[in-house]
Amino acid sequence: MEPQKQDENAQDELRGEEKLDSSMLSFKTLVWHGGSVYDAWFSCASNQVAQVLLTLPYSFSQLGMLSGVIFQVFYGVLGSWTAYLISVLYIEYRTRKEKENVNFNNHIIQWFEVLDGLLGSYWKAVGLAFNCTFLLFGTVIQLIACASNIYYINDRLDKRTWTYIFGACCATTVFIPSYHNYRIWSFLGLGMTTYTAWYLTIASLVHGQVEGVTHSGPKKLVLYFTGATNILYTFGGHAITVEIMHAMWRPKKFKYIYLIATLYVFTLTIPSAAAVYWAFGDQLLTHANAFSLLPRTGFRDAAVILMLIHQFITFGFACTPLYFVWEKAIGVHETKSICLRALARLPVVIPVWFLAIIFPFFGPINSAVGAFLVTFTVYIIPSLAHMLTYRKASARENAAEKPPFFLPSWTGVYMMNIFVVAWVFVVGFGFGGWASMTNFIKQVDTFGLFAKCYQCNPKTPPHN
Repeated sequence: MEPQKQDENAQDELRGEEKLDSSMLSFKTLVWHGGSVYDAWFSCASNQVAQVLLTLPYSFSQLGMLSGVIFQVFYGVLGSWTAYLISVLYIEYRTRKEKENVNFNNHIIQWFEVLDGLLGSYWKAVGLAFNCTFLLFGTVIQLIACASNIYYINDRLDKRTWTYIFGACCATTVFIPSYHNYRIWSFLGLGMTTYTAWYLTIASLVHGQVEGVTHSGPKKLVLYFTGATNILYTFGGHAITVEIMHAMWRPKKFKYIYLIATLYVFTLTIPSAAAVYWAFGDQLLTHANAFSLLPRTGFRDAAVILMLIHQFITFGFACTPLYFVWEKAIGVHETKSICLRALARLPVVIPVWFLAIIFPFFGPINSAVGAFLVTFTVYIIPSLAHMLTYRKASARENAAEKPPFFLPSWTGVYMMNIFVVAWVFVVGFGFGGWASMTNFIKQVDTFGLFAKCYQCNPKTPPHN
């Protein structure tokens, strides 16, 4: 072959390899590397509407239809406000640190570090304790929900055995490095819960009301505040807000993303919870999972499977900050080896697995977590931290972010924060804590710890 022809062939091969590398890079960027405003929106919306979608009809049966809708809107707005506060404090912390030439290229900022940098070590300890405990039980709830849902497709195994299986499956999330890499999962997860929400709505309306249906809620104070606290938990996905912001290319654009995500979530949660409660009424008081009352069809099985996949994704969302904390504690956070980080993360999954087996109470555990952890982590601590950070005139004058356009004075911001702290402490933590623990203890007394098959149909027990 002539030398000129050989050179042309070599150049063609090189161009082909470059095109292949370019297409692989584009594919990887499309599904793996996300940091846009849209990625953040999908992450926030997807994280809000996981398994709690299935327990909101249960909450409506405790609250009644009107209170159920009002509490959803009320806590959705309050949750959006405190997410905004967290984003402001993150920007303030990062701005101050960057002025000191601190580099965050290989370090993921977390909420407890923001509190440490702005308010000191005491606040760091408080933020770390509440955030980690909340995230721990958040992942526990996802495992419980997985076992509860799959049981409605295959009851040959009891729910506890399914918890063992899904614990092993969810442990694979140790291989996902950070929220940058949840782009495709966030998109798919929101699509899955959108299908499930509209399946619940349409299936309930088509099914119609059961014979002799009653809607007696609100009936008891303990049930009323248990239901309200579960809804407070619904709009409390802020424990990962800082990590989602840090994964953005331009974190300052996060400000109102959580509010826009919440507005979309309303279109899923309110119609589905209202429709299921309308159809089944007080039966939901003993059926915390909405799937348990709907007849088995191909559409229901599809909803169960999609929800299972999304719960796997949400498990990763909730557990990833715990992975970061553990990595920093043992000194492997800044390594670039995915395999080393994955191996180091595995011990985090073990207590999650164990707690899901001890407390398999789908529904009541949401309310307990909401009352004792979400109240402080999501609402009270961010509001107090914001007031203390900007308590001095000099801090307000030099603030990286000024008050929002809809509440332009610092006085208005402080009044809003004081209202959030007072309301959530009295109603969420006080009444909600009393009600949720009363209900939780009742479940323990009825079913016992390590319950093999919580709220299983006694007529068709699982095969052992």
